[in-house]
Amino acid sequence: MRKKIRFGVIGTSRIAKKAAIPAIIASQSAELSMVGSRSPEHAQGFAEQFGCAHGSYEDVLKSDVDAVYISLPNSMHEEWAVKAAEAGKHVWCEKPATLTYESAERMVDAAQKNNVRLMEGFMFLYHPQHTKVLEIIRSGTLGDITGFEGRFAYPIPEAGNNRLKPELGGGIYNDAAVYPIRASRFVFNEEPEGVVCDLTIDPTYGVDVEARITLTYPGGRTASISSAFDTDYRSTYRVLGTKADLSMERAYAVPSDMAVKIFIERSETREEILIEPADHFRLMVDDFCNEITSGSRTKDYEGDLLSQAKILDAGRISNDEKRVVRLSEL
Repeated sequence: MRKKIRFGVIGTSRIAKKAAIPAIIASQSAELSMVGSRSPEHAQGFAEQFGCAHGSYEDVLKSDVDAVYISLPNSMHEEWAVKAAEAGKHVWCEKPATLTYESAERMVDAAQKNNVRLMEGFMFLYHPQHTKVLEIIRSGTLGDITGFEGRFAYPIPEAGNNRLKPELGGGIYNDAAVYPIRASRFVFNEEPEGVVCDLTIDPTYGVDVEARITLTYPGGRTASISSAFDTDYRSTYRVLGTKADLSMERAYAVPSDMAVKIFIERSETREEILIEPADHFRLMVDDFCNEITSGSRTKDYEGDLLSQAKILDAGRISNDEKRVVRLSEL
């Protein structure tokens, strides 16, 4: 029987408390060893709730954990991912893993030099509904895939939230648009060639509150993506085909007790496929632990992180310079 991967958590965020730590605890391949925070009170509170040791960020890296989950503001990801790698810890980093492509390169370089794995935490890809989507696409049910439409929107956070602080890498582009961007790469199973991005900046907060992105893929296919701090919650994508279209009821952030539906729409019919509840966070933890213990490197976490970071950087350049940016420019 393989040993369990001992996890340390750096950062006492809401998502760590609500989903990531429960997933580590629920996994048969992992165990929670330690939580670190800048606030001793927060660290102690988490430790008491989840039954683990606690300390500072540095204490986590000095401990005997095998891997760390980094759940810090976006602007702090690179610093602590590099420090963790240099301490010999495997790294699961919240998305977006980094705020620039150059930063992503430094993170991956640190992981490779220290022979540890580095994964950006797009948990939604591990939900069984996306396995079903690939099955439907590969079966030819949709015909040739011609386009993708994705949206992730939710109400604006309360003032003071990290997502509304530009110095911490806040904004809807970094927080939400990254999901449909990653989903389009998943659906097309290729990388885009060009990016057009337009961001609406809120003058009060200084962060983008709406994002509109078009990715051009080989063969003239496009992905139309939008995200916003909006009054309505939307977590969807649609795959366009020559024979039929596929749409998701709840694509990205799916509670572990929620069943979801996939719809296949033809000219006069609509087929509904029910997907039973699943904990995509736990499934991601299981996969990460398997990669670590097997040493097989069947998943290119690092290459995927770099590709995502390059697209996001191209989008930022596109918004700043008001032009199409080719990925080959970066």
